[in-house]
Formats: sequence, structure tokens, C-alpha cells
Amino acid sequence: MTTDDVRVGILGYGFGGAIFHAPFVAATPGMRVAAVVTSDPQRQANLRAEHPDAAVLESADALFDRVDELDLIVVTTPNRSHVELTQRALAAGLPVVIDKPMAPSAAEARSLVADAAAKGLMLTVFQNRRYDSDFRTVRRLVDSGELGTVTRFESRYERWVPTPKQGWRMLGAADEAGGLLFDLGAHIIDQALQLFGPATSVYAEIDHRRPGVVVDDDTFVAITHRSGVRSHLWMSQTAAEAGPRFSVLGSGGAFTKFGMDVQEAALIAGRRPPAPDWGIEPESSWGVIGIGDDTRRVPSEPGRYQDFYAGVLASLRDGAPPPVDPADSIAALDVIEAAQRSAATGGPALLGSAG
Repeated sequence: MTTDDVRVGILGYGFGGAIFHAPFVAATPGMRVAAVVTSDPQRQANLRAEHPDAAVLESADALFDRVDELDLIVVTTPNRSHVELTQRALAAGLPVVIDKPMAPSAAEARSLVADAAAKGLMLTVFQNRRYDSDFRTVRRLVDSGELGTVTRFESRYERWVPTPKQGWRMLGAADEAGGLLFDLGAHIIDQALQLFGPATSVYAEIDHRRPGVVVDDDTFVAITHRSGVRSHLWMSQTAAEAGPRFSVLGSGGAFTKFGMDVQEAALIAGRRPPAPDWGIEPESSWGVIGIGDDTRRVPSEPGRYQDFYAGVLASLRDGAPPPVDPADSIAALDVIEAAQRSAATGGPALLGSAG
């Protein structure tokens, strides 16, 4: 820790703040966790054990009372509060990292981006799944042309959670931005747009499968990209057996990958970067590429969640572009809203169309 470290204030110390944000801020040379807001006694105890030099604050107001002691705000609170807290941080003259989804609507997200631009402040969105091992591998294969011309991209983020968990993600009000489409969908839609470019139309099936659930827990989204690629995306909490995480079909072959990136499990188990084997998948988890029976295993790229906050630091200190352009997250929200329109009508929704 040095006196010129970027001092980071984190709003929220639930799963996102404790597992994804604070550990990577602390692991980034030139940054430090300076203050964290959580009112939960157990989380406060965990915070003091994990980050003993950080100020433990009870409320957002307490954090904004000490903005002169901070250089960056991280918003990792329930989705309904993202807009208000980001507006307060920008009004205080501080750059912001917002957890995905950046807002409950594309219109609100556009307003935040315009506000940050007017104030000359960095605004970026924590799209950590861009740094997953499997996605980095798919990106390498697509960019290299090894698959030929890609025609269809299939992505699944499926879980088996037969008993719904309690919490704000299960609430149905529009400003909660709950349900899988905003949660897992914000990841896999972003990945599809990163690989294959803007969407022109969207078809979606959005369902509530489990008793008592008022938000989507089993959703399918089909995107037609301007490039001609079709992305088929599944997200579910009712999948007793998960399909392949990725299946990419091209004129030169196909790539299929099962299983999830290893970084989240490592973080939950208490491991932290920079371990020498951080983000590295065992060979048994590698995907396969080829045609028919003529296939071979493809070494997985290492997962690199640490690159996000390294990119934030470079943006703040050197003026580099932020690690995630917030315009990308607006594009993903446009797709989410098109998916909602499609599910309501039973037909495809054009981007930019009201129906």
C-alpha cells in the first residue's frame, strides 16, 4: 500500500462485493480497498477479517460524506439502486464502476453515460464474464478463423436450483431488474454481442417454471446479428442436466465446451489472485474442436478476472479506454428489452422498434 494508491469505496458487500470486487481491487497493485458499505453484522466481521485497513461504513450516506478520501466508487448493490448511487457518485466528481446490469432500463443507462461524459468522468461496467477462461478461448478461435465462417453460436448458463432462493433477485417489480434475463442474460448477451456484433432482431421465450416464482427462471433468447450469425442463448435454474456451455458452428468445424470457468469456485473457496495457477483449467475440462469424429482438445485460455481492475487503473491513471465501454452494456439492455417485447407478443422484435 502506498500513499498514491487509488482509494476505492465499495457500495455493497454481498456476494458481488465480497467475492468479485474487493478481492480484485486488493490484488491490483496501485489500488486499495479504502471503504466499504454494509450494515450486516456478519458481513462487517468478514470485511474486517479480509480487508482490515478498510473503513467499515453503515450506509451510502456515510460513504458520500467522505468522498474527499476516495478516488473511485464501485456500485455493487441491488439493481434497483444502481442508477441513484451512480448519479450520486458522479455528482460528487468520482469515476464509477457499476456491477451489471448497469441500470434497469436502456434509457436510464444512456442517461448515466451522458452524465459521466458531461462531467469528464470514467464510467465502466463490471462484465467479468468477458474474462472467463472458456469465453476467452472461444474468442481466440473465432478471431483466428480456425472455425471458418461462424454461422451459429450457442451459449448456456444453466443451473439446477429447484427451490427458489429468497432475495431481491426474485422480486417482480420492473425497477428491481430481477430474474435471469437481467442476471445471467446480462453476461451471455454481452458475450454474444462482443463476438458477433450488433443485433438486428431478437426472439425470446421467458418463463416462470418453479412454483411461486414471479420472475423468469427459464429463458431462451435468439439473436440475429447484423453480421449474419445467429446466437442461441439459454439461461435456466431448472436444468437438472446442463448442456454444453458453448457450441460454436462454423464452415471449418465446430467447437464444444462443457463446464464453467474455475475462477468463481476458487474465490468462494477462499483462494485469491495472484496464485501462479490462477484461472487455469485442467486438461480434462478443455473443449474440443473438429468435424465429426475428427476432433482434438483445445487448451483453454487462462481466466483473467484480474484484468478488469488493471484496466480501470490504466484508465484512471493513463487515460486508456475503460475496460468495458458502457455503450456495450446499453446495447445488451436494448437486447433484453427486445427480448421482453418478443416474449410478450410471441414473435421477433426488431431493435429500435416498439414492438
